[in-house]
Amino acid sequence: MDNIYLLMLIALAVLAILDIVVGVSNDAINFLNSAIGSKAISLRTIMIVASLGIFIGAVFSSGMMEVARKGIFNPGEFFFDEIMVIFMAVIITDILLLDFFNTLGLPTSTTVSIVFNLLGASVVMSLFKILDSESQTLADIGTYINTEKAITIISGILLSVLIAFSVGAIVQWFSRVIFTFQFEKKVKNFGALFGGVALTSITYFIFIKGLKGTPYYSDMSGFLKSNEILIVAIAFLILTSFSFLFQKISQKSVLLVIILVGTFGLALAFAGNDLVNFIGVSMAAYHSYEAWSISGIDPSLFSMESLDKKVPAEPLLLFIAGGIMVVTLWFSKKAKTVAETEIGLSRQHDTHEKFKPNLFSRILVNFFFKTSSAIGSIIPDSVTDKIERSFENNKTFLINKDQSVDAPAFDMIRASVNLMVAGILISIATAMKLPLSTTYVTFMVAMGTSLADRAWGRESAVYRVAGVVNVIGGWFLTALGAFIASGVVVFLIRLDKVTMIPVLLLLTILLLVRNFLKHKSKETQISRKELKMSESSTVQGIISESADNIVNVLSRAKKLYAGILKGLSSQDANMLKKRKKRVAKLDGEIENLRDNIFFLIKNLDETSVRGSSFYISVLAYLTDIAQSVEFISKKSYKHVNNQHEKLKFKQFKDLMEIDDRLNLMYSEIIEIFNAKKFERISIVLAQKQEITGLISEKIEAQIDRTRLEESSPKNTTLYFNILLETKDLVNSTMNLMDEYYSGYKK
Repeated sequence: MDNIYLLMLIALAVLAILDIVVGVSNDAINFLNSAIGSKAISLRTIMIVASLGIFIGAVFSSGMMEVARKGIFNPGEFFFDEIMVIFMAVIITDILLLDFFNTLGLPTSTTVSIVFNLLGASVVMSLFKILDSESQTLADIGTYINTEKAITIISGILLSVLIAFSVGAIVQWFSRVIFTFQFEKKVKNFGALFGGVALTSITYFIFIKGLKGTPYYSDMSGFLKSNEILIVAIAFLILTSFSFLFQKISQKSVLLVIILVGTFGLALAFAGNDLVNFIGVSMAAYHSYEAWSISGIDPSLFSMESLDKKVPAEPLLLFIAGGIMVVTLWFSKKAKTVAETEIGLSRQHDTHEKFKPNLFSRILVNFFFKTSSAIGSIIPDSVTDKIERSFENNKTFLINKDQSVDAPAFDMIRASVNLMVAGILISIATAMKLPLSTTYVTFMVAMGTSLADRAWGRESAVYRVAGVVNVIGGWFLTALGAFIASGVVVFLIRLDKVTMIPVLLLLTILLLVRNFLKHKSKETQISRKELKMSESSTVQGIISESADNIVNVLSRAKKLYAGILKGLSSQDANMLKKRKKRVAKLDGEIENLRDNIFFLIKNLDETSVRGSSFYISVLAYLTDIAQSVEFISKKSYKHVNNQHEKLKFKQFKDLMEIDDRLNLMYSEIIEIFNAKKFERISIVLAQKQEITGLISEKIEAQIDRTRLEESSPKNTTLYFNILLETKDLVNSTMNLMDEYYSGYKK
């Protein structure tokens, strides 16, 4: 029986590695987003600098490990066997929760996850101890939980959201007013001073204040405390001089240096603050096992007071953990998915928005626009005009034919502010030994600077605010989910640890593998099936690119139509519901193409303007096709879901005859477009009368059946809806072919 604790320790060590992988996939990308978004430096250089920061920060993180041992609960109130159950439940739940958010591509907080996992697990274990006691009641739960510290940590995390957003917005607003969007000239004049301030701030808070969270601070604390002002003054002079010389000698902007140093500093601060989230629990379990194994006391009687004491740092383990973090950073595809969310919400220009607006986002945007107008009316016009000049041209910032992917999301001024502010805030928290959420800080700083930079204009505000609301909502779900899930796992393990631990470990591995395969399949599916934005600047280029989208839409429409009929024949509401979702997705992709029309027209050659008219017409007909299938899908699902009478055999027979004919037509069109033999489109156009005539015949036949034998109004209505919309579907397809044929011949 004693061996089970050794096995648990081994499992915790392996799970710690997995926790680093899933944690870094979600968190580490936060300190890369500013540098990546600005595209001022190559990705390879950014990754190398960040990797160095992680390695050094990992060694500095040992002071934060106390949070996992005694930050949330009072270890002296628990016995060894109970502590091991708590730690096992925490790390299993943490891994699954973070991997779930990574798969969704949403940035959540590893700090909130670990804090609420510890809280949920220790609360449930405390409840078991109270139930087993004859003298204790629920009011005694404060004996087991470090309530004061837990409240400090949680309130600090929540307060960081407001502080990070506000500070980011204020610093960015003043930076933009000073440098404007045409900052190149002003950076040459004032860049040395800005560089001195920024680099001194990063150096002071990260390399001096940040040392307070490390075991090395005591050796130099006396010197640092008595010479802080002198150190800052000397650093400012040296770094300002360096900034000046760098610009003069290299003829490059000092903002590049700020971005590199900021990325390094933020990576260092991240590792110093967040490594505890990944390996803190496993290290605490190791120290617990070490103390118990030499005691010779029964595990159910050995008090864990030893966790209240300081323990020596484990440099080798920290170094290994840092190495795993770096490897994950380089190879994690899920990290890239998470990055897209934050960068997309902070883009300077309007782009294809990931989130849909909701009532709350509309209310907030409406309130802020009205408030802004009211404040603007109070400020003198001369001041307003001067401020407006600083923000000129931001509406047309970096319009590019592939502006949603390859263009910089924002400029180097904003990237510098993001890194500087986030690094400083995280370092202050680390110095205070508070496990501040780096995700919350970096995300909210980025959102605050976006707001101050007017990236959230009337074209995008409701989408961006909805995205921020969704992400913040996900953070609260993280807390609630972590608390409940870890408590449930403690309950299960306590019932029978010998059985439940292997079962839970196997379940964890299976879920991780499943999510990995699902994410990989989703990436492949997206790259293969989604409609592509037109990037060409010529008519012939647009015609050629549109061919691929036409094949894509018609192939999917053909399958969806057949699937809807199959769902109707089997009265399968679930199948019809899935088809309805797929049609909605197709319609959404076409809508994204329509959103790109502005950028397509902007990038057309002057001699190719007629290509925009062709492209708009093609999109209109693709929209009509998708909407026809969507109408049929919705009506069919509603009919079956409401348990209405099934279509008659003759009706199904007629529909299958139409489907066979449509299938032949679409297969022929797809073959023509794949082979690029567009002259054969005339053959398809000649079939229009035949196909529409066939549908008209079925409509006439149903009219006769309705007069003589049909008895179900719902049945008849659905059948006519399908036939009439199918006729519109054929007409839209033929109109599309006619438009393409005409464009091709020109």
